[in-house]
Amino acid sequence: MLQLTNVVTDRGSKYAVSGGKVTSRKEADAFLKELKRSKKFAKATHNTWAVLMDDGTPLKSDDGESGAGLVILRMLEREELKDHIVVVTRWYGGTKLGGDRFRRVQDCVRAYLEALT
Repeated sequence: MLQLTNVVTDRGSKYAVSGGKVTSRKEADAFLKELKRSKKFAKATHNTWAVLMDDGTPLKSDDGESGAGLVILRMLEREELKDHIVVVTRWYGGTKLGGDRFRRVQDCVRAYLEALT
């Protein structure tokens, strides 16, 4: 599991990004379970994620951050990164970010993709 913490802070909200190789929904669920073993991540406001399976099947979850899973999925599709889950974690800071929340998700995914290379 590759994990980058404190990637972005915006108006009190803090973001982290994690990811790793998965080849099935079962492995994606196991990855999320492992991530949430850390109390810090289990108590996060949102753990949004996506994975593009090798056969092209998209899997994603917004975890209450409407539309965020799709943002992650689209970035994975553009990079043609398959069988690799990316989870963007947000700890809400008390101020709504509006559309900026999608920019912060993109910032996290970009940081993760750069860390992979």
